[in-house]
Amino acid sequence: MITCDESWPGLMDDCAQAMRTVFPDNSVCRVRKIGCRNVKVYSKHLHCLFPQHGPGKKHERPIILEPWQQDIVDAYPWEFIRGLIHSDGCRITNWTTRLVAGERKRYEYPRYFFTNVSDDIRRLCTDTLDKLGIEWTHCTRNGSPYNISVAKKASVAQLDTHVGPKY
Repeated sequence: MITCDESWPGLMDDCAQAMRTVFPDNSVCRVRKIGCRNVKVYSKHLHCLFPQHGPGKKHERPIILEPWQQDIVDAYPWEFIRGLIHSDGCRITNWTTRLVAGERKRYEYPRYFFTNVSDDIRRLCTDTLDKLGIEWTHCTRNGSPYNISVAKKASVAQLDTHVGPKY
């Protein structure tokens, strides 16, 4: 089951299609909840595809890819990053002010964020960004390094090309 915000129906459709692709003989359904829908598929083999799944909070247990999973991420790194950002990230217009010729002016620029409490999941993200040549930084909020920021113009342009907006 994957819970999808109703604000992004296209992502919900992509999620359901991915489930149908992996489990073509199983039915996929959507269960309405307040403000979201659970996209579900049932299979005895889900634990084979997601051995990291287990009881408790994901940030309290190791999230380490099996070698065959890492091979898939290595073969499809942009799809992996797209999934991470569309699930736990965003693209925003950030702003700051600068002194230009003695006058303070507002400066705006696009920026991507990926936020996750799990150190392992953030590491999977940053390792993949490194392999793609995407410059990133930790953006610590209230002493917590849960945010990964991509703000360099060239890196944002690459993410714009390969990740695209949520829909």
